[in-house]
Parts: sequence; structure tokens; C-alpha cells
Amino acid sequence: MQDKISNPTQSYGGLPWTFAGRSGWPIAAILCAVCLWGGSFAAMRSALQVLDPWSVMWLRMAIALLFLLPLAGRLRRLPYRHGDWKMLTAMVLFQPCLYFLLESHALGLTTSSQAGVISASVPLMVTIGACWLLAEPVGRKSFLGLLLSMAGVAGLTLMQSEHGQAANPYLGNLMELGAMACAAANMLAIKKLSQRYNAWTLTALQVAAGAIFFLPGLWFLARDTGLRVTGDLVRTLIFLGFFVTLGAFGLYNWGMSRIPAGRASIFINLVPVIAVFIGWLALNETLTPGQWIAAATVIIGVWVSQRTDHRSDGSGKPSAAR
Repeated sequence: MQDKISNPTQSYGGLPWTFAGRSGWPIAAILCAVCLWGGSFAAMRSALQVLDPWSVMWLRMAIALLFLLPLAGRLRRLPYRHGDWKMLTAMVLFQPCLYFLLESHALGLTTSSQAGVISASVPLMVTIGACWLLAEPVGRKSFLGLLLSMAGVAGLTLMQSEHGQAANPYLGNLMELGAMACAAANMLAIKKLSQRYNAWTLTALQVAAGAIFFLPGLWFLARDTGLRVTGDLVRTLIFLGFFVTLGAFGLYNWGMSRIPAGRASIFINLVPVIAVFIGWLALNETLTPGQWIAAATVIIGVWVSQRTDHRSDGSGKPSAAR
């Protein structure tokens, strides 16, 4: 079932945080998504202490797919057009398939700080791609906010303590950059496809493709004879599957379908801020004054990026990216 949107990429001008009409709901959905992603790091670490990475990824996708089954009848009617299979295939191949494959290997070869700095490049890639491919305008405030948020993420991750050395930082950083390029390409594909396809239908396709791609995880799971299934493990996997995989991706895809892709992507830089804040709040991890300043810089950068000025398209109305 296709969403009916009169102007999915309208520029709100000023602060988008006030829920005047429906303009604030896409921002709220994206914020919920990044909060869930930021909170997933501790859950992933917990699951990986018990299960193989491929098993965790397959279980995440399988659980999300299980929750989608009651909606299968509503999601199966696609407004398909001839040739769309190319972009739909690229969308699911970039993420979750190649993205998770590249990042999981990259984190084993490079340091988390270097990977964190590279991850800040996603909004820049999306902004450039959206300007070039989707004709989305980029205002000075958006670009300034993007640079501020990237600087904040770089400072925040570089100030984190490292344990051990990177096995192969050059290869690891290259794979991490490849993962970020896949994430950016996926966002651009979803933005383009969401003009015709329901955002939740696109999310369902991602989940189904991920369940197939990570199917070897079922083999790893079957051969793990010493696995002990505990209540904590089940709750962790349900959180990762339902809330993080299905909920966060669905909310983010829906939010991005209604605002410019470049502006939506900048919120991704809030993920490490939320992750370290949860670590400080729930795990008693310490934060230095420099990290607090860096986190504040990211938040200010995201805030500034959303204060875009109205642009006229010659008709006296704010212009929208096509």
C-alpha cells in the first residue's frame, strides 16, 4: 500500500522540533531510530559473548521477519514498475548485506576510534549524493551543521580509550569506508524508491534479504552444542530483532521518505553520542570534559543543520528537492 504524500521533502524552515501539523513527526521518527541504534551497541556486545556474529545477524533478521508475517498480506502488493528490480536489488544488497559484512570484518582489523571517525562520513556522502542525483538543495546552515557534527563525532571517538592495537588498520579502515559508502548508497536508493513504495514495505524487503543473506548463521547456531539459552539472551535478541532491526530501520526509512535525504542523514552522527551517553548512564563509564564538549558539538551541529532557510523556486513557495 503506497503512502500518499503531498510534499515528502518540504523544507520546514526554522526549528522543526515544534509539531505544527505533521512536520515534526518525521524528525521524531528519525530521532527514535538513532536512539535505538545508539542503544544497540551494549546489546550487541552482550549477544556476541554467547553467539557467533553470523548467528546474531541471522537471528536479528529472522525475529524481525517473524514480526512482519502478520502484515504480509498488506505488504505484498508492490506498485512495481518495469526495471525497479535493479534499484530494489541494490538497496537490499548495500544494506543490510554488504554493510554488516564489511563493518563486522572492519572492526576486527581497525580500532573503534578510527572506525568511529570514518562513520561520520555517511552524512557527507549522502548530502553530496542527494545534491547530485536527487537535486536536493544544500543550504549554508545545513553544510555548517554537517561539518560541526562530523568534527564532534571525530573528537568524541578519538578521545575514547583503546584496548589493544589494530591488526591491519589500512585494510580495516578501507573496509569501514566501504561499509559507510554502502550505507549512504542504501539511503539514497530508499529516498528515490520511497516516492512510489511504502517505507515499511522497503524495510520488509531489507529484512527478508538479510535473513537470506545471513542464513549461514543458522548453520553456526546448529553446530553450537554448548549454547545455553537464557532469559537475558532471549530478551537481548528480541530487542535487537524487533526494536533495532525492524523498528529503527522502519522509522528511519519512513522519516527519510518525508524530509530531504541530506538533512535526515545528519542525525546518524547522533548515534555515537547516544551510545556513550548510555554507557555513562547505565554502565557507569566515565566521560572526560573533552568528550562532553565533543558530544555537545554533535548535537549543536545537528540542530544547526535543521534550521534551513526557505528557498524560493520562482513561484514564491519554498522549493523542494525532487
